[in-house]
Amino acid sequence: MRPFVLFLSILASWKVAADSAPKKVAAIVTEYRHNSHADIIAGRLFQTFTLDDKGKSPELELVSLFIDQFPEKDTGRKWSAEYGIPIYGTIRDALTLGGKELAVDGVMLIAEHGDYPENQFGSTLYPKERFFRETEKVFRESGKTVPVFVDKHLGIEWEIAKRSYEVSRELSFPIIAGSSLPLTWRKPPADVRGDAEVKEILVTTYGHPVSYGFHALEILQCLAEKRPGGEVGVSSVRYIEGEAVWDAGRDGVFDPELLNAALGRGLHRSRLYGKKPLEELVKKPFLYHVEYKDGLVGNIINTQNAVWEWSAAWKLECGEIESTLFWTQEERPYGHFSFIVKGIEQTFQNGRPAWPTERTLLTTGMLDALLRSKAEGGRTWRPPHLQIPYQSSYRWEPPPPPPPARPWNSQ
Repeated sequence: MRPFVLFLSILASWKVAADSAPKKVAAIVTEYRHNSHADIIAGRLFQTFTLDDKGKSPELELVSLFIDQFPEKDTGRKWSAEYGIPIYGTIRDALTLGGKELAVDGVMLIAEHGDYPENQFGSTLYPKERFFRETEKVFRESGKTVPVFVDKHLGIEWEIAKRSYEVSRELSFPIIAGSSLPLTWRKPPADVRGDAEVKEILVTTYGHPVSYGFHALEILQCLAEKRPGGEVGVSSVRYIEGEAVWDAGRDGVFDPELLNAALGRGLHRSRLYGKKPLEELVKKPFLYHVEYKDGLVGNIINTQNAVWEWSAAWKLECGEIESTLFWTQEERPYGHFSFIVKGIEQTFQNGRPAWPTERTLLTTGMLDALLRSKAEGGRTWRPPHLQIPYQSSYRWEPPPPPPPARPWNSQ
């Protein structure tokens, strides 16, 4: 079977409710432009999984849009006119379709990209809280709820994330959040075995320490939650930067063998990789150090300018090391985002999160604490709210081969 056909056929095999009809979905987004998260997530609901009108469509129908900002390169108005999807001026109207009560079957909150200020910790103040609170208000006034998807972390700060999670429990609606990294291709296909006693997990990252650091935390957590007994929670976190990162390796804070194993999986490397020391190639090294209640250690290291990819390596108690590359399709149609949409589809159809919401609650809290550690010069933070135990029934399976790539600027 051709890879493209296989990609579509396996996407179709994800379990949703029997004889399901498309669910009507409202997308509440910060901005809609080419290759923005709104485009490559919500766009799949009307341009098919391959974003070219030629693939399979999810059992989701985009019936309304709210767009918070309209940049010069906005494409939301274009697609609204071409596909007949109304853009409403308020979140309330997008959820009620201009009526008085909730009139959709699911809500996607995509607060990523756009012109927003940063807080004192370096996080962009995307309006996640405003989007959620206005959705919650419609739920309460209508006396009914529907499933909600929140793109990436649940909130910019811990209290926002915690409240969103607690409201979903209070009002009894499923909320699903997170990124595509736990779902994407792994080269080679590898996962932490459920019977494996893991000693340390190390993840490499690159790019912005907040937006891409969150992706790395999601990788760390999707591996950590597989250990025997499930997740027990985090006891402390610490931010380290500069020369102190390499000192941390020499001092045993992270295992250099794991770093080498993870980097060995990378495909997008500097031409000087292996010719110059890593310490010279990486211009702004930083380390996210995480200690779990049961003794597991997690480390995330920025390797930008040496290797530009997310890889992971983990060491078992027996000393064995396993590693893999978390590969993403960095050209349109960005096939890894199809797996996010399939998870949304499954959640909206079945009324149960496709993966544990607690994973994203914990990673949101870890990122918030790590940024506070950074602001205080690397002080170890021991926030009790990160002791979040949970069991994950989600099992990663190797996805089908990616669909054919097109240039990033193609329509």
